[in-house]
Amino acid sequence: MPHWALGRLMDLAMDLAGMTRSLRPPVGRKAIVTLAGDHGVVAEGVSKYPQEVTPQMVANFVAGGAGINALARLSGARVVVVDMGVAGDLGGLAKAGRIISRRIAPGTQNMARGPAMSRQEALRAVEAGIEIVDELADSVDVFGTGDMGIGNTTPSAAIVAAVTGAAVADVTGRGTGIDDRQLAHKIAVVERALAVNKPDPRDGLDVLAKVGGFEIGGIAGVILGAAARRKPVLVDGFISTAGALIAHALAPTVADYLVAAHRSVEVGHSIMQRHLGKEPLLDLGMRLGEGTGAALAMHLVDAAAAILTDVATFDEASVSKARG
Repeated sequence: MPHWALGRLMDLAMDLAGMTRSLRPPVGRKAIVTLAGDHGVVAEGVSKYPQEVTPQMVANFVAGGAGINALARLSGARVVVVDMGVAGDLGGLAKAGRIISRRIAPGTQNMARGPAMSRQEALRAVEAGIEIVDELADSVDVFGTGDMGIGNTTPSAAIVAAVTGAAVADVTGRGTGIDDRQLAHKIAVVERALAVNKPDPRDGLDVLAKVGGFEIGGIAGVILGAAARRKPVLVDGFISTAGALIAHALAPTVADYLVAAHRSVEVGHSIMQRHLGKEPLLDLGMRLGEGTGAALAMHLVDAAAAILTDVATFDEASVSKARG
């Protein structure tokens, strides 16, 4: 084909070759790691839905009835569900081997009134994500990140404001569909959390501990673990990218292994991606989370790998080259 005739698909192919150190990048075995956790800040009325939706949705993931299940099946990815700290009893699912338990506590503390978690808990959350990748790495070529946690766009907005210095109003969106009055309240809650906790943007663990979430820390760990294993990791939406900001603050070279799956309609997502130096593959007006954008983008990963392995050169195909 003419030079770079497939544009950004060629860019992705080159990135995959670099990440895997191979002109035949392995991409066949895929997993979406969907991490769940609850948030004390929901007590401030920042979400349209009650907290009990989090364990209910985890059960739906296990039953195969969620958006991520449908899209993962199409892309040939397995869905790995992790309890990082859901405010509900998921012990039965963990004992049955239907989910992985890395439970730290039944939800974080209310970040609007003090730190969301201790620094030790933040470290445990990140380490849990790394451990999960280590357990899966021998059977997975490409990772995707996903999340579940009512209220988790609020800590994610606080993380992007803390790390990038952006104004809270510019990075705080409607989440599950709150109205204008609720959005103004949510912005005030994020501003209060940052004022109360004063997270240090130079210290990823400090930001995570003060205004983060257990599942966000787990996502950061999945990204760090995948990068350490030289495996591509498709970062989903707003909450997953908050985890990527934490991972990047801890180890900036993880950016070389990140693929921005899509651009969420959450207003702060573009600011996050610019900070990471990433251009999303898709822009479909999505805001579900769960790993759905990562699952969709896996089709493009397959396509990019096929470009490297299946397309003949001009010489191989006996096609005349361009003149001069």
